[in-house]
Amino acid sequence: MKRYKAIPEFYDAESADIQMLEHDVPFFLGQMPSKRQSVLELAVGTARAAIPIAQAGHRVTGIDCDRRLLAIAGQKREAVGLKDRELTLLPGDMLAFDLARTFDWVCIFFNTLLAFPTLDEQDRVLQAARRHLKPQGRLWIDIFQPDLAHLARPTDIGLDPRMFHVPQLNRTIFQTTDARRDVAKQIQEITFHYSWFDDFGEVHRRQNRFAMTWIFPRELELLLERNGLWIERLWGDYDGSALKSESPRMIARCLKA
Repeated sequence: MKRYKAIPEFYDAESADIQMLEHDVPFFLGQMPSKRQSVLELAVGTARAAIPIAQAGHRVTGIDCDRRLLAIAGQKREAVGLKDRELTLLPGDMLAFDLARTFDWVCIFFNTLLAFPTLDEQDRVLQAARRHLKPQGRLWIDIFQPDLAHLARPTDIGLDPRMFHVPQLNRTIFQTTDARRDVAKQIQEITFHYSWFDDFGEVHRRQNRFAMTWIFPRELELLLERNGLWIERLWGDYDGSALKSESPRMIARCLKA
């Protein structure tokens, strides 16, 4: 199964209008103590979350397996005046990394855990996260709560049609999403379709295909507990509401056992 791999030149532009990304980091910061904390973000990407966390006064380390995304993150860090000691960016695979230090918080934002669709991979990610937590450290996980109506459909074609502009390429891109689900394996194959016109009116197309899983609330609790992590609080959205059947998110603050 192909793991999600971002297209670096599209990454920031295609997520710029996703409304939930305006609320996840403020909600996380609202749960942080006023005292400076050490924070490790897994799959830091282009530092969308890491930069405001560092700007809030916390010391952040971010790892990502894609050096091209890290390069963009480094440019953005410099543009806002943060130093390496305030936001450290390191290459690393979430399945196997060792930074030889521990943190107050380890964060896995925006559905990232679901991009590891097998139980073996999820265990490896959570064990690596746990090893990097201080004795009373906390893990933050934010994933979507499965929508049963969507899961009942084996295939969705042309979901979420939208356009976004990539300034550095002077290119406006049309994007749609396909989803093909295998309920028995609890895996969905996601395909992002991109198309655009060049200066001569010729159409170009590109795809990004990868596998994701979905996790139900009780599964999340069991998965965390077997990896030595206990759910301290569980929310259903960024407004701090409790998890309900209609909640769009599952946001877990977990304590290291």
